[in-house]
Amino acid sequence: CLPANQERFASGKLVTVQFHPSAQVVMTAGHDRSVSLFQVKNFSVNPKIQSIYLESFPIYKAHFSVDGEQVIATGTHHSMFFVYDMMAGSIIPIPKVRGVGEKFLRNFELSPDGSFMLLVGTSGYLHLLSMKTKELISTMKVNGRCTASAFTPDSSKIYSYSKEGEVFIWDVRSRKCLHKFEDEGSLEGKCITVSKNNQYVACGSSSGVVNLYTTDACLKENRPKPVKAIMNLVTSATCVTFNPTTEILAVASCDTDEAVKLV
Repeated sequence: CLPANQERFASGKLVTVQFHPSAQVVMTAGHDRSVSLFQVKNFSVNPKIQSIYLESFPIYKAHFSVDGEQVIATGTHHSMFFVYDMMAGSIIPIPKVRGVGEKFLRNFELSPDGSFMLLVGTSGYLHLLSMKTKELISTMKVNGRCTASAFTPDSSKIYSYSKEGEVFIWDVRSRKCLHKFEDEGSLEGKCITVSKNNQYVACGSSSGVVNLYTTDACLKENRPKPVKAIMNLVTSATCVTFNPTTEILAVASCDTDEAVKLV
């Protein structure tokens, strides 16, 4: 296959590559302040649909909304974020979310049912926003600093991973902490994901170890034993994700080239 973005290579580091949830489209976004959409046609050419440029806004993360009608983009050094409405073709700045006193808004997650946006703040704060209005619903707080979060497939719970290696499980409806557990041997939490069938939770840490747990053990035990500890990465695990059928787990590190393993 030729590069998906061959019709417009980025002039800076790419931070996001994502397929559209329903259309034959791939998005790229990165530090060159642009979001580009390409049609995935065949192996010979992937025509560029469009690029949008966000002035003075190097992108930290971009993500399609669940319905595929919007792109949400946060910046590397901004307290605002942008919403690109693909149906209207308009770029909507969200200057400051009332009640969210964060200096920078970078990392975020979208709930699978399309209802919520979770902003991962500093000092352990998690801000739950309405996806429809982009207004604050509630704020939760973990002990220490939160480095990563993940919604369960039914959007009823949030798993939040702290820098100190603890995982907090939140009930989305009541915003109460249901349980917390220690990730075995974790010196510093980096990334977390829940499988699409809600059977497994994977936690990746700074040592490169990725622990795989059953969700049952995570909800009941304070120190659950991993069903498997994946030791293949030698640098910090920065990305963990399951394939849709929960048969493959991808673990990766952005600290070195080609550090991707499929388990």
